[in-house]
Parts: sequence; C-alpha cells; structure tokens
Amino acid sequence: MSLTNETIKDRLKAKFGDQVSNFEEPYGLLTFEAPKDLNLKVMQFLFDDEELRFQFLTDLTAVHYPGQPGRELAIVYHLHNLKDNIRLRFKVFTPIAQPDVFTATQLYASANWMERETYDFFGVNFVGHPNLKRILNVDEMTYFPMRKEYPLEDQTRIDKDDAMFGRGPGGQVGQGADEAKH
Repeated sequence: MSLTNETIKDRLKAKFGDQVSNFEEPYGLLTFEAPKDLNLKVMQFLFDDEELRFQFLTDLTAVHYPGQPGRELAIVYHLHNLKDNIRLRFKVFTPIAQPDVFTATQLYASANWMERETYDFFGVNFVGHPNLKRILNVDEMTYFPMRKEYPLEDQTRIDKDDAMFGRGPGGQVGQGADEAKH
C-alpha cells in the first residue's frame, strides 16, 4: 500500500490528537503545525514510525510574521520519506520575545548548519544545539537581518521620485507620463 497524505494525517491525529492542526495540502504537499514544545516528539514519531519513515530533513528555515502577536516566528521543517518519495512541511510557531525551540540535531545531523543559519538570520534559539553561533554574518552583528523589523526603503531619500514607481501624487501604474498629468 502506498503512503498517502491522508494516511500520514490519520497517523499524526491518532498519536497527537488536536495538538497537530491546520492541515493543508498546497500543491499536494501535506502541511501542518504543532505547538513548539512538541517539535521533537512529532519529528521523532515521523522518523521512527515503521510506515511513515520521514528520516531525511530536506530543509529547515523560519518566517517572520510581525502581524501575528505571540506567533511572530514560524520554524518550518521540510521532511522527506525517501523510500516512498513523499514530502511534508511541519511548522511550529514561537513568540519573538522568547524564540526558543528544541534543536533537531540529535535526530537529523543535517539540522546542525540549518539551525545555525536560521539562528543567524531570524534569531531562533535552538535549545540544546551543540554550537549555536552565527554562520554567515559577522559575530558583532546585534540584529537578525531577515526579520521584518526595518523599513524596506530609506524614507529620507530625496534622489528618487515616487511617481516613477506608481506611488504618490500623479503616479499611477500603467499610465504614461502625459496621461498621469491629466
């Protein structure tokens, strides 16, 4: 019998009940979330279960959602069952004020560098990581550059005309300069 998203979902629900939630299947990729304190238990179950066998961590990253108080940082795991060639996406959310999540380095050796990169760019503290320090940015950096905490543009610049970018007075995208004036 081939492993399906429905089978995976049923196994997760049987083991964790309502603690796993928000199941979706964008483009056929099973996606779900669990409380951050269960990240290792869920991944250990997915790894050890004789039918599921998600024993390869393809990717690990974070996403900053500044408009979601208490859930500002999402830690996203992409897991792969190599035998059945099926993948899934697993998310846990944490507040930015206390971005602590258990490390997955004991389960997946590949998590080591991915967690370091995620720490470096988003500030996620992977509790228990053997060497959690910056990997790409300089050690002296006091901020996490992938967080959406800074404006995208310097609002004090005077060398650009917002109308040229479809913003501000007279600037409407899709109209020529002469049409915008009338």
